[in-house]
Amino acid sequence: MRIIEEEQLDFDDVLIRPKRSKLPSRDPTKGGPNLIRKMVLPNSGIEYEGIPIMASNMDGVGTFSVARVLGKYKMFTVLRKHYTYDDWLTASLYQEFNFDHLAISTGTNAIFDENAQDYQTLKAVMDSFPVKYICIDVANGYQNNFERFVEKIRNEYPDKGLIAGNVCTSEMAEQLIHNCGADIVKLGIGPGSACTTRIHTGVGNPQLSTIIECADAVHGVKGRVIADGGCKNSGDVAKAFCAGGDFVMLGGMLAFHDECEQLIDPQGNLTFYGMASQLAMNTHGARKDGYRSPEGKAVTKKARGPIEATVQKLLGRLGSTCSYIGAEEMREMTKRATFVKVRRTHNVVFGEEDEFTGID
Repeated sequence: MRIIEEEQLDFDDVLIRPKRSKLPSRDPTKGGPNLIRKMVLPNSGIEYEGIPIMASNMDGVGTFSVARVLGKYKMFTVLRKHYTYDDWLTASLYQEFNFDHLAISTGTNAIFDENAQDYQTLKAVMDSFPVKYICIDVANGYQNNFERFVEKIRNEYPDKGLIAGNVCTSEMAEQLIHNCGADIVKLGIGPGSACTTRIHTGVGNPQLSTIIECADAVHGVKGRVIADGGCKNSGDVAKAFCAGGDFVMLGGMLAFHDECEQLIDPQGNLTFYGMASQLAMNTHGARKDGYRSPEGKAVTKKARGPIEATVQKLLGRLGSTCSYIGAEEMREMTKRATFVKVRRTHNVVFGEEDEFTGID
């Protein structure tokens, strides 16, 4: 056993200090910041260009309907892994997708069973649609089976952008890029608003420090990182980019909208739940490895209406952050940012304080 004495920080522990700015406006159409980023991914060679905000591959968030709207803004959607090939065929008949900003998700069940549904869906979709990105998604990215599966998918799809996670330490993040073939690593163990991993297992790392530490390591091997989880409001999204996140993935902040493909209850509510929650297990069946202890929760809120209004507010506020710190392009945010630590005014119980406020 050992203890890391260095202070670890979360989003609520800091603010971003303003700096002198030459930008005349926060509006990109009036000389304000450019929110489009361009990146070359190291192992696939794909040239990415877009606004690097991602919808999480969760029920009610990573949906075809959300992808259709976000694609218009060159924002990214990682689709929920429980879509079937027939779901893809049906959606393609009535919706248009920007495949430059879309990823299919899979778990790692195929390590044990080549006939696993998510893997079979992956193969069928990749044969039929011009999907450029694959997301390998597990709660615990520290298992040897996960590394083996990342290597397997890289060998099978050498020219596809490969997203892998989740982890929260620099050594593992760098390993996934440098040794396993991933292009982008998802960062975050337990910070999500519908995740209770930190409460039930005691495992995790404060998200801001996770991003800072892992981004430094991954950028050293030309890889990219996604800050996945912990953003409760648009200010947290800005902090994640300033900390070195190349992409920021959102769950609860994009939930409860018309495009979430869920039924609104008679009281006008929608329910958002973690993918390791009891509700997720009831919806999709028990985990293949026999694990039965939920590590997520469900949250019910009033439906927010169309997601486009939320997207526009989020982008406007992100542009405002850039104007406060003089970042003419998004890629400059981390270079222009200075964090100042602040004293919290309440006691922290990890997981319980993570209720999101969203975009109001």
